[in-house]
Amino acid sequence: MDEQAGWTAHGLHWHGGRPYLSARCGERGYERALVAGERVGWVLAGPRRCTGVWLPGEPERRPCPHRATIDPDGAAVQCPACQAADRGLALARDQIVDDGRTYRLYLAWLGAGLLKVGLTAEERGNSRLLEQGALAFTFLARGSLPGIRRAELTVSGARLARERYRSQAKLAGWWGLPTAAARAAELAGLRTRALPLLAGHRIELHPQGEILDHVELFGLGAGAPREYLAVAGLADGAVVGGVARAPIGRHVFLDQPAGPPVLLDTRKLAGWRITSSTGSTADDTPTPNPGLRLQRCTEPVGSQEALF
Repeated sequence: MDEQAGWTAHGLHWHGGRPYLSARCGERGYERALVAGERVGWVLAGPRRCTGVWLPGEPERRPCPHRATIDPDGAAVQCPACQAADRGLALARDQIVDDGRTYRLYLAWLGAGLLKVGLTAEERGNSRLLEQGALAFTFLARGSLPGIRRAELTVSGARLARERYRSQAKLAGWWGLPTAAARAAELAGLRTRALPLLAGHRIELHPQGEILDHVELFGLGAGAPREYLAVAGLADGAVVGGVARAPIGRHVFLDQPAGPPVLLDTRKLAGWRITSSTGSTADDTPTPNPGLRLQRCTEPVGSQEALF
């Protein structure tokens, strides 16, 4: 990718239990594993453009036919037309009745008191849980989309777990982690309360499902940094880099030669043209950096002040 022009970032995705940074240039795709301890760096160029659409029967996203520009600071990485056509968003918005695939119902532990219920296509394994930054999880059932969706609504409707959490709430769960045994016990207790509610559903229940823990995989065994600089906004010409820690979902801490690490939500890269900066004088996140806005953050998340 380093020698090519026009590569557009698509952010970080997990498959096979490993995180990969992905980008596209027209019809060509590119993936690079993001390894803890590796020096990474990017120079961004605008405008930020729509990342395209995922259509039924196609293994990869189709480029946006309009090459539409999107909000540099927005959470959406697609233009309205691509959002309307996207299969993944339609599924998330409950606009697909059934697509013939097998789905699994999961219970996720995102932090103390942060319990989530959700569904994922069985063919994806635990990739969705890794991308969401689930610190621990267990599969509760499998079945068709309509059956699993009804089960999800039953569990959330009983207020045993929530379907969604904002990113900031999940980040706050990285500090003050209880032991792995305590995490597993909280999930096991949730399973015990949820199973009776699903007894009449037309799905295959997993009463003794394995509880998997991602805390060590995410590098959080010793907790998250007590102080860091969060990337709050990107613009044309921004430079961001450093030595990567183990990614946590779609977030990654980048250690700097001096000062606290920089926390990057890799979804903020999506839509920007990127060029690798490794091997140059821009290996780390320089300051001042006109295209980059940072916020100083301390444990717990929520105490923030504008920095640049």
